[in-house]
This record gives sequence, C-alpha cells and structure tokens, in this order.
Amino acid sequence: MVYQLIDKLMCEHILEKDEFLMLLNSINHDTSEYLFHKARETSKNHFDTDIYIRGLIEFTNYCKNDCFYCGIRKSNSSCDRYRLSKEEILECCKVGHSLGFRTFVLQGGEDPYYTNSELVDIVSIIRSSYTDCAITLSIGEKTYDEYKELYEAGADRYLLRHETATDEHYRKLHPKSQELSNRKLCLYHLKEIGYQVGTGFMVGSPFQTNENIIEDLLFIKDLDPEMVGIGPFIPHKDTPFAKMPSGTLETTLFLIGILRLMLPNALIPATTALGTIHPKGRELGILAGANVVMPNLSPVNVRKKYTLYDNKICTGEEAAECITCLRNRIGSIGYQIVVDRGDYRS
Repeated sequence: MVYQLIDKLMCEHILEKDEFLMLLNSINHDTSEYLFHKARETSKNHFDTDIYIRGLIEFTNYCKNDCFYCGIRKSNSSCDRYRLSKEEILECCKVGHSLGFRTFVLQGGEDPYYTNSELVDIVSIIRSSYTDCAITLSIGEKTYDEYKELYEAGADRYLLRHETATDEHYRKLHPKSQELSNRKLCLYHLKEIGYQVGTGFMVGSPFQTNENIIEDLLFIKDLDPEMVGIGPFIPHKDTPFAKMPSGTLETTLFLIGILRLMLPNALIPATTALGTIHPKGRELGILAGANVVMPNLSPVNVRKKYTLYDNKICTGEEAAECITCLRNRIGSIGYQIVVDRGDYRS
C-alpha cells in the first residue's frame, strides 16, 4: 500500500491528508529506498545528472527578530556580530564568478542597517557587472513595494522559508510580534511580482508533528514555488531551544524525496544542515532527489559568525577548496556540478 502511495504521488504530485499521514508513519529503510529511487528517476528526467551551485554570501548576522531557534536572534548577546560593506559583497561576487558560480545568494538577518535603497544599489551593481548571473535574495519579510524595487533592480529569486504552515506551531517557535499570516502574504507578493520563489521548513523543529508537516506540504503545493529548501532542525546553545533534539537525517531525506515527486521541476538544495548532521549528508540529499548545493562565498573571517545553529560545517574553508571538494564528492555518486544559472524550468 505504501509503495502504491509513492507511485500515486509520482503520477499525480499530491496525496490526500490521510495518505500523507500513512506515508509519514511508514518511514523505514525499504520504503525510503523505493521513494529515493522514484525521486532520482524524476530528477534525472528533468535535470539529467546536473547539480547547480549557488554562491552564498552571508552579509550580516544582525537581526531584528527573536526566533526562538535561531543563533543570530536579537536576544543572543553572545553572538559576534558583523556586517559586510558594499565593497566586500562585490568582492565576494568577483571571487565567486571566477570560480564558476553563476548564482549569488545574498543572505542575512533582517537588519534595518541596510536600507532598501542601499540594497537596491548593491543589486543594481551586481546585475550590471555580472549579466550572466542570477541574483537571489534571502533577507526576510519586506513590503510589496520594497520587494518590487529590488526585483526591478535586477534580483531574480527570493528565498523565504515559511518555517511552519500551522499557526499554533508557528507561535511556539516565534515571539508574538511575528505572524505567520504576514510571512505567507510575503511569499504570495513575491510570486505576484515575478520572482522565482523559494520556501521551506525545518524538519524536526520543536513541537512539530506529522500533521504539521502535512500542512507544510499542502501549503507548498498551493504556493507552487520554484525552490524548496528543507533541512533538519539543529539546536543552538544560546537559544531557548538549546536542549531540544535535532531533526533526523532519515525524515529529512524522506521529505526531500516527497517534495521531488510533488514538484518535479523544483530546485531543491542539499543543505549545509544536512552536511552538518552527517558527513555525507549533502550527497545523500542529492540521492534523495535534491539538485542544488550552496557553498559559502562569504569572507573566511566571518563564516564562523553566521551560526544559525551549532557545529555548522564549511566555516573555515576557502570557497575554491570547497568547490573542488564538492565536485569530487558529487562526481563520486554519479552527478556533476555545472557552471549554469540553474533557472527554474517550467
């Protein structure tokens, strides 16, 4: 019966709630291997063995928000804060382009220090300097007009994880000042403006149930994003959730497989968090249906400071070393990193 549900998901790209629940309650080695086989088949039908790389530039670890799970939350007085200047951000792009990156991801906390006009200026310069590259932003909740200004300046994509699609669960992970309704509204605004949109959630976050995960999957299906990023929850020692257990590799990989069958064309990263909880986590993510990896282009001296969770990998390596390592590792499982923008294919 479970294999039949996987076959149905592959054909119809959606299941009923009770069917999703049955699938999530049936995670084991054999079920997972069957799902991963179907997910790889789907991924290769759309992307062959190509894996796209994104150059991640973590340009600020200041944040006005106080999410209970995040190491750069504003209440964490132990966080060693930093901001990159415009010149430093552009230098990261210069280095990244020479290494073969054709997508730059500007990611940071929600830092009011950078006005929207300053961000528009940075995006405009990157756009004019690297016409063969895509620009992705991951800088949180903004107004419709702010998103539109950044899009018109040259931003192509926007990543904004919804984190959980269930109000009750969202309130357990965030202070009252943050509302799930606004986060969802931002995602629909981004779609309306014309961005390639990415969302996602943490797997195994505190208080999460399988019913919560099903609501996440149904929300993602309704949003129909071009990108979906999920990774295991990993606690940070300086947050209220410091003692909470991490999300599991097994469930995270299983959900990557489900998402690949739900959204065959989607760009799905094998996240750094996966590589943090298992030495071959990113390779396993690709074998479960992922097709994107995101090496770090941030200056080496700040990488250890952008700690959303504990024990984050790749904080001390040069990007050049990291990309060479990734090429070899991904090649060892039968896939290849390509020099390509890696746009969504409808």
